[in-house]
Amino acid sequence: MTTSYPMTWDLDAIYPGGSGSAAFLAELAGMERDIEALAGELAALPADAAPSESQLSAWTAAVQSILLRLRQSDSFVSCLQAQQMKDAAANGLNDRVKTMSAKFNSALARYDEQLLRVDGASWAAWLKDGDAAQVAFVLNERREAAKEKLPPEQEALAGELAVDGYHGWGDFYNTIVSRIRFDVTEEDGTAMALSAGQMFNRLSNSDRSVRETAFQEWERGWGEQADLCADTLNRIAGFRLKLYGKRGWDRVLKEPLDMNRMTAATLDAMWAAVAEGKPKLVRYLERKAKLLGLDKLDWHDVHAPLGQVEKKVSYDEAAALIKAQFGAFSPDLAAFTEMAFRDAWIEAEDRPGKRPGGFCTAFPKSEQTRIFMTYSGTPDNVSTLAHELGHAYHQHVMNDLPPLAQEYAMNVAETASTFAEMIVADSALEAATDREEKLALLDEKLQNAVAFFMNIHTRFIFENRFYEKRREGMVSHEELSALMADAQREGFSGALGELHPHFWASKLHFYLTDVPFYNFPYTFGYLFSGGIYAIAKKEGATFADKYVALLRDTGLMTVEELAAKHLGVRLDEPGFWREAVALLLADVDAFLALTEA
Repeated sequence: MTTSYPMTWDLDAIYPGGSGSAAFLAELAGMERDIEALAGELAALPADAAPSESQLSAWTAAVQSILLRLRQSDSFVSCLQAQQMKDAAANGLNDRVKTMSAKFNSALARYDEQLLRVDGASWAAWLKDGDAAQVAFVLNERREAAKEKLPPEQEALAGELAVDGYHGWGDFYNTIVSRIRFDVTEEDGTAMALSAGQMFNRLSNSDRSVRETAFQEWERGWGEQADLCADTLNRIAGFRLKLYGKRGWDRVLKEPLDMNRMTAATLDAMWAAVAEGKPKLVRYLERKAKLLGLDKLDWHDVHAPLGQVEKKVSYDEAAALIKAQFGAFSPDLAAFTEMAFRDAWIEAEDRPGKRPGGFCTAFPKSEQTRIFMTYSGTPDNVSTLAHELGHAYHQHVMNDLPPLAQEYAMNVAETASTFAEMIVADSALEAATDREEKLALLDEKLQNAVAFFMNIHTRFIFENRFYEKRREGMVSHEELSALMADAQREGFSGALGELHPHFWASKLHFYLTDVPFYNFPYTFGYLFSGGIYAIAKKEGATFADKYVALLRDTGLMTVEELAAKHLGVRLDEPGFWREAVALLLADVDAFLALTEA
């Protein structure tokens, strides 16, 4: 695929030399010294003394400086590992960064303890002025959260043990993925062994025989690794449950809800609205099955393109399409996107050795981001590009904020990315004049609705039930597959034929140790961005500045406060969610009308 834009990212602009970078090693060494200094100072404090304002300010400045560099370092190592899963040096650097992160978290536990020692009046006075005032929300949040954790020494010990335990199991999953190979035979008889990233793209091929064969091989490959994946998932969950128990937390959703700065009432209201909307989505799936000549869609048919010929979109065409449609909403967003393509911020090359999936990661010290994916020219690849560029723009508009104010939660992060996808999808649909093109675009938009309302809900159902069983002991890979199949039947309202029992093994998100329950924030982001998008369409060009203001507030308030301030709505009541569901499922009516026999 010949392109004028680079398809491999430039990591040397961050730290030259890859996994052997001397500059990166120097960064790590400096950060290690600063973490040791902060930890030593906090550990040496008298047990009964309250800190002064000057001490609080100095510690907070140190915390923010370390946080900025730690995020950058973690991003750099993640990029090295993703671009070449067998980079042993990168794996060693990852262990070093994880160890530093554990030591930093130990220091943060002591820092939080000091925040608790400040009396109410002194605390309020300190937060009124200076640098602390800019991150008062985050500091208050840390102070309250510290009341619900173990004593600092125990939290520190748990964090240190997590490096080779909890996080170690998460890293081991990457080892499993790096070893897995899928056998394919091309039409000319050529036999090939594909990585997980390469094989995944074949699952949405327009030729059903190709994707059916690919799906069977996909299930076979993950089935062979199921025992290792089951051990890994069980250990991750076991660590969480034991730690939650020691803290006195009886709800497994407490941590993810706190991390996403949302209430259980908001989560329940969102899922209730989704459940009400599913019957309409089932009608779309039934019609798609009929168009494909099937009684029911199998798992691998859901994201199959409609039509006999799958349109390939070159990388340059994708860039031009995305820039043009972003530009209609915001010239600033379009200019940022051009910079990301031009300056090699995107790793898109289709080659062996890369990990599967896509992500965007921030380098806040350098005020840059990097996007990872494997681009093969599918419409889904174009959507992924738009999605990840939405993440990148979110970070871009926050680069001048204090590091603690940049720590926005996953659910609002998914708002920016999904909003970007909607801009691209809706603009393309409005410009389409050909019936077949409109049908394909409507189908692609509704695939997103299926993903967020049904697939993500399936993951949520599965994880909840898995944790219930894990409390009783280890869960076998056969039980995990049965739980997943049951969750798929419920999540998709019985609309699927052949299921994907080993989805729990193939999906990276279940194995991430930084964010538990890496599922419901996606649906939140999809629905929340739908509401934002409706306002953007009504207000036109004037909304771009309001959108940036909303994004800049995402690290400084709860989602309920964010919605009240910028949209004037309540998230813990069903009204907003019902309207968002209705808006996003309006495409079902258009799809059904376009495909009437």
